Amino acid sequence: MPSSFTITYSFSFKDGTLKKIPIQLDEKSLALITTNKSNPHIWSDIQLHRCKSCSLDPNEYPSCMIAAPLGEIFEVFQEYKSYEEVSVEVVDDKRNYYKETSLQVGLSSLVGIVMAACGCPVLAPLRPMIRHHLPFATTKETEFRMVSMYLFAQYLRQQNGEQPDWSLDGLQDIYDKVREINNSFARRICTANSNDAGINAITILDCFAQSIPFAINKTLLQDHKNYFFTYLKLTD
Repeated sequence: MPSSFTITYSFSFKDGTLKKIPIQLDEKSLALITTNKSNPHIWSDIQLHRCKSCSLDPNEYPSCMIAAPLGEIFEVFQEYKSYEEVSVEVVDDKRNYYKETSLQVGLSSLVGIVMAACGCPVLAPLRPMIRHHLPFATTKETEFRMVSMYLFAQYLRQQNGEQPDWSLDGLQDIYDKVREINNSFARRICTANSNDAGINAITILDCFAQSIPFAINKTLLQDHKNYFFTYLKLTD
């Protein structure tokens, strides 16, 4: 088995410009593999709009783990507007994906990988989703994948002798913190970056983050429950 794998996002603009962003990930840990820059972006300072849930020591981690890699990506698209039409192709080690969409939607899919893989301890619970990344997922698809991943994690905890959470309360807590990070990070971008593509990409991700707590509600999970009728003894 290879020690790493790469997910490459290719953005083709109407003027013929092609921008390729390869994301290299460790096969075992799914951590983002990066080359440390000698001159990090000023906007990556960990103290700039620092998240309340951040537990990192500024002396050991002077740069925000999310901002450092995303700064390089947003810089690539600095001259473009968020609403510009692009053709986005995503290639991983198993298959290709393709979508005609706006830059902000394409970027939001890419940003989601980086945020989960970058090393931020608050976002680490989202990392298992990376190995089976689904670009351009709908809200319903994201809800299903996230809840399924969380429940699988509880099964593994139970097998490991740890206390599982079948109530999904822990998932609610995860996404409360994700939303806090999204909001803090949007403020960071507004402070240091005039381009709107990065801000809107974060905003789109936050819309998905808002949907997960609603999906946990039993009433809204009913849409997914109907697919599992063969597992359930349903009564009229």
